[in-house]
Amino acid sequence: MSTHRFFIEPAAWNLQALTLEEPEAHHCLHVLRLGTGSKVVVFNGKGEEANAEITEIEGDRVRLKVLFSGKSNPLRCRTTLAQAIPKGRNMELIVQKATELGVAKIVPLISERTVVEIDSKEGEVKRGKWKQVVIEAAKQCGQNWIPEVSLPISTKAFLRDLDRYDASLIASLQSDSRNFKLVLSDLVSQLGRPLYSVLMLIGPEGDFTPAEISQAKSEGCIPVSLGPIVLRTETAAIYSLSVLAYELQANTIS
Repeated sequence: MSTHRFFIEPAAWNLQALTLEEPEAHHCLHVLRLGTGSKVVVFNGKGEEANAEITEIEGDRVRLKVLFSGKSNPLRCRTTLAQAIPKGRNMELIVQKATELGVAKIVPLISERTVVEIDSKEGEVKRGKWKQVVIEAAKQCGQNWIPEVSLPISTKAFLRDLDRYDASLIASLQSDSRNFKLVLSDLVSQLGRPLYSVLMLIGPEGDFTPAEISQAKSEGCIPVSLGPIVLRTETAAIYSLSVLAYELQANTIS
């Protein structure tokens, strides 16, 4: 039987006094019905993990004794997914799978063709929900590094202040898009080393507008093809991240 995993915020990570707070304590005590003497695994989303034993239950707090601990290295390439927010709950699926595939950062984009209307207050609420999806996905898949989730931002604003990456890619249906794998291979050859940072932009249903794609290209983003079949936005995200994981994440940082 696998040991249950729980998340502890990095700011509260102290191997001398690890404690589960709400909502993890509630899940531990009232859903899984664990008690004193039960063995658990805790992690902080920054690579640190500890096997521990429940020693004391005090109201809504579960105190732990560390049995042994360790730290896992991050993946070699830091991948940022900039994803146009789809309708319904598909963003939750994308966030979940992005976490499983080792993405370092998720930027929800409000593109010109985004159907969902999001103001600043709603953006905070949605980010909170997506962060919880990230934590649950990491708990399930054994991932000790969890991605940062940004507040929703317009595609135009995101591209205007674009960070520098070893590779900035945009999934495109346009005729000038290039073979995904060949683009990665060419970039590695040009740099003379592996790629350590990659941006992957995924548009909404119907793709980014021509103006958005033009802006992305002017900021150095390379249009890449995801094949001859037009994919749904959530499928495009999972496909792209899978390709990047396979091609770039063969080794972790030593």
